[in-house]
Amino acid sequence: MTDPVTRLLAGRDWLLADGGSGTTLFGMGLSTGEAPELWNELAPDRVRALYDGAIAAGSDIFLTNSFGGNAARLSHHDAGDAVGRLNRAAAAIAREAVAASGREVIVAGSIGPTGVLLAPSGRLSAASATEMFEEQARALIDGGVDILWVETMSAPEELEAAAAAVARTGHPWCCTMSFDTDGRTMAGLAAAEMVALVEGLPVPPVAYGANCGVGAPDLLRTLIELAAAGPRLPLIAKANAGIPKLVDGRVVYDGTPELMAEYAVLARDCGARIIGGCCGTGPEHLSAMHAALLTAPHGPLPDEAAIETRVGPFTRTPLQPRSH
Repeated sequence: MTDPVTRLLAGRDWLLADGGSGTTLFGMGLSTGEAPELWNELAPDRVRALYDGAIAAGSDIFLTNSFGGNAARLSHHDAGDAVGRLNRAAAAIAREAVAASGREVIVAGSIGPTGVLLAPSGRLSAASATEMFEEQARALIDGGVDILWVETMSAPEELEAAAAAVARTGHPWCCTMSFDTDGRTMAGLAAAEMVALVEGLPVPPVAYGANCGVGAPDLLRTLIELAAAGPRLPLIAKANAGIPKLVDGRVVYDGTPELMAEYAVLARDCGARIIGGCCGTGPEHLSAMHAALLTAPHGPLPDEAAIETRVGPFTRTPLQPRSH
């Protein structure tokens, strides 16, 4: 139990993760199309406020502002040569926030997709993707992250490339995929297939699960599917705060703190050990989730009727077998 996630989970039923970094930064003034990672140098006070909000709300783990901090994504902002600086800064600001908090909080170095299709479907080789992920991972480690957190993946080959990169660093890691296409990832992977993929990796993560996608009900259904596949490792749930809607020219999420509190309790009862939010989830949602997890008694595995009653309707039918 050398990594902090495993150590903390050995004595606790659950850990609270953070919320949606991008949507929270948009609320602070980030412009559409602007790379959030640039703020690690241009607006470190706002990045610190992002971290402080999660810590104050009770999060045990929060992700660094580095989701798009790989060379492929940063090159779209003429910052492909700034991977090291921007990722180290993201982690260093996080370390300062934890030091000021006076309690143990795990800093997770966020690593998102490259945004480029990998071969054979696309032009990016697995070897090149692995090099990009390793460059980012090592910079995050240099900056002081406790763990690495590969997130919002869709293609199995890209997750495998990220896993290979992390393995080279020897650092503990977690990962999540986004099941946003009729219960599968955009690349067609089902929850049970993710379990087989992740737990068969040469260096598996310390925890894994689902994030983003659509709303809380559908993520809970995916979580049930993950749990039914018999995972050996702890599961992660990070749902969006409701469904996005366009209001006065900007995207907002309609999930209330009360809804996310219900979701957090249901996620725990569905088998998640690490529970947080994704897009639209802010400190007010996290505070409500924290309070609910502390006070709500454990319940049985909820059926779909209970999920719909408590957090709203599903947007998809139960997962269907692939047609051949």
